[in-house]
Amino acid sequence: MSRVNRWLLPDGVKEVLPPEAARIEGLRRTVVDLYQAWGYNLVMPPLIEYIDSLLIGTGDDLDLATFKVIDQKTGRTMGIRADITPQVARIDAHSIACDGINRLCYSNTVLHTSAANPLASRSPLQVGAELYGHAGIDSDLEVISLMIETLMSVGIKHPITLDLGHVGIYRGLIEAIGVADDDEKELFNLLQSKAVADIDQLIAAMDLTDEAKTILSQLPRLYGETTVLQKAEEIFGNVSAQVSAAIRYLRELAEAVKARFPQVTLYIDLAELRGYEYHTGVVFAALTPAFGQAIANGGRYDDIGSVFGRARPATGFSADLKVLSELSEVPVKQADAILMPIEAELTPAQRQSLWEMQSQLRQQGECVLAQLSDSPVPANCARQLVWQDSVWILVATPKV
Repeated sequence: MSRVNRWLLPDGVKEVLPPEAARIEGLRRTVVDLYQAWGYNLVMPPLIEYIDSLLIGTGDDLDLATFKVIDQKTGRTMGIRADITPQVARIDAHSIACDGINRLCYSNTVLHTSAANPLASRSPLQVGAELYGHAGIDSDLEVISLMIETLMSVGIKHPITLDLGHVGIYRGLIEAIGVADDDEKELFNLLQSKAVADIDQLIAAMDLTDEAKTILSQLPRLYGETTVLQKAEEIFGNVSAQVSAAIRYLRELAEAVKARFPQVTLYIDLAELRGYEYHTGVVFAALTPAFGQAIANGGRYDDIGSVFGRARPATGFSADLKVLSELSEVPVKQADAILMPIEAELTPAQRQSLWEMQSQLRQQGECVLAQLSDSPVPANCARQLVWQDSVWILVATPKV
């Protein structure tokens, strides 16, 4: 590498400079305080773990996103976390081993081998919350509410749309209709790209009854306002009890969210299968017209703790705080600093009094800058400490 480009960072990896770093840190404190006010306890999982613990039960997508290294002490493969959620599930199942409801939150950097989408960073600052030990609408509603409150707390004023789906509908249809494994894999891939024409062509070629083909072909077309759930009940109502239960669950959850957040637009997408190998029930994402991708997402992932010896119901969400900061309308607070005089020019008594004064000011939350010899006065020092009548007082800094 030549000397001229040693300062370059890898693609998708950015440093955060003032004042944006101050904004992100301020929002991080706001978010963590919010989670703790809701009863979520902060955890700090390690940056690196053995790969068989970090990726177990999470699917291929996370495996591909994870940087892998060899532990020089044991020779075992380790992974640099690409998602904190599996780590928190391990903590709930193994480290804390709580038998009742357990609420955990986190705020830490993760690393991705490649960006999740064209707008994403390879080093997101992931914040989120997970609720363990409850399998019902109450807990799904709580984490969705907390996700929306997170967006509001960081100052996102843009309209918010909540995208709701349920992977149980797709799973129930595939099982009840009896779609072959190879066909199911191809159908799943096409559903991700929303390629309706290709989906119709694939379904037409499947070895199914005409009625089954008609039912299955409706899945990618059921999206939009909450009224699509009524249509789904009419189309899928007699397919299986599992499918009907999932639709009812989604309808009740949507009604509860709308009652609590009438300002949020609800969008139903029954072919939304994000995290299909990982999630077991409701999946959701928050979107805004100011950003081309989801700004927060989550869902239910029951029984992931079984790989650690304790199967537990679980639901949660996460977001990249760097993205939220870009969308935030909270102004960055510029510190109005107080200037200290050059200590070398003071008497011992003045110096001692100055130390005590600056300590008190800093404890009160003030920013106090020391004046260094042979250096200009910092531009952000609107006030300064002046020795007057044997005490230090604050006066306005003369304008140059």
